[in-house]
Amino acid sequence: MADNMPTLRNDLAQVARKARLTSAVQDVDTILARLVEAREQIVSAGQDPHAASLILTKLQNPVKEGFDKVNDDLKATTKTHKEFGRALDRSFPITPLPTEHDAMENQSALINRAIAMHLLREGHFDVARVFMDEVRDMASSPGAAASGGGDDAVNNGRDIDQPMTNTDLIAASRDVSNLAPNESQYLQERFQQMYSLLQEIKAHNLAPAIKWARTNSAELEIRGSNLEFELCKLQFIWLTKPRTRNTTSHEDDYDDDESADDEEALGNDYYGSNYLGTAAGLPAPVTANNLSAAFEYARTNFYRFSDRHVAEIQRLAAALVFASNIGESPYATAFETSTAFEDVAAVFTREFCSMLGLSAESPLYVAATAGIIALPRLIKFIGATRSKRTEWTTADEMAFETPLPGSMMYHPIFVCPVSKEQTTEANPPMRLPCGHVLANDSLRKMVKGTKFKCPYCPAEGQYKEAQQIYL
Repeated sequence: MADNMPTLRNDLAQVARKARLTSAVQDVDTILARLVEAREQIVSAGQDPHAASLILTKLQNPVKEGFDKVNDDLKATTKTHKEFGRALDRSFPITPLPTEHDAMENQSALINRAIAMHLLREGHFDVARVFMDEVRDMASSPGAAASGGGDDAVNNGRDIDQPMTNTDLIAASRDVSNLAPNESQYLQERFQQMYSLLQEIKAHNLAPAIKWARTNSAELEIRGSNLEFELCKLQFIWLTKPRTRNTTSHEDDYDDDESADDEEALGNDYYGSNYLGTAAGLPAPVTANNLSAAFEYARTNFYRFSDRHVAEIQRLAAALVFASNIGESPYATAFETSTAFEDVAAVFTREFCSMLGLSAESPLYVAATAGIIALPRLIKFIGATRSKRTEWTTADEMAFETPLPGSMMYHPIFVCPVSKEQTTEANPPMRLPCGHVLANDSLRKMVKGTKFKCPYCPAEGQYKEAQQIYL
């Protein structure tokens, strides 16, 4: 399969080069221009029926030739698409999975939900709306009522005209057939807001995101999130950077009633000419005014985070001493912004989705990617075992390690170093006060009275001091 990729890239390049509709559009424009010209000639001829008939007669052949050219152009484009389709079929033949049953055969609700949520998360709101309408139509068809679908199941007595909450959303989104129009509208509004804020972050305008984080600071604090601090920290760093005057800056993108909040989030001197740079469009040096703006921003905003981030705040404040040559200072790494906005955008996406009860990445994307990585090895293994007339019979356990990246390892395992057994929900891993980890059953066997001694260090402790680790 990998050997076919260079050929497919060349075929795809030919599609991009040949399968263009430019010629067809030009031919259609020519036909329209002829029709418009004929109409003007008929109008100019007045009430003379013979002139109108003559004009239309002369128009027949050019229009027919024009349509023939359009059809030829479309045929060439269609031919190119078909040739590329055949190349794909040759390179990726459909191979049935060597399994006796389809594990997802009875999980159509989960599949539909994953597709709908993926479309919403990617911003394809119109496609998602059509998809969910069709799924609901299928769920309401005769014979589908027994599956428990329908809008009544999700409303649970709630007035559908009432605004959605995150709890309602999480409960409703378990089955896309249960997503009533107001639920999907709620999701669409939330993701539209997320994309709007992400666009501002990527444009190096942190004010809207800081304002959102400040509005939701209580919930973010409960979750132990550092999002608001990371945004304010990046804003502080960004204020110390030289700027170029830009007449199309985002400073003109906000209404007057929001300008005060944005200015507070960005720093009182953010919109000043000293910060944005010189009128000539040249980078402004790091001046005392820049440092004053950054220092004032830190003074008015960082006090909110002093309990948890005092050491980081002190480090940022000390870095101002080296502002004129920050790149050669010990703080160069902290003030590097080449990927800072992309990193904070990823954190923002994760926290925003988490507040909606959703994962940061689309489950459909993760499942498809994991399948692409793992299935070839699985298919090869099953084919090899069947050819040797042997089968892997251990239930719920793979015969080999699935080659997935660390970002897709959601359920790590722990083997107790004492019992050599894998921990389970009934026998979870326990962290001892000294930091070593054992299985709960092993720890209980070591307890004498209320105390135990760690088998790997001289430390002693009580059973109640051990903490369960959740994998």
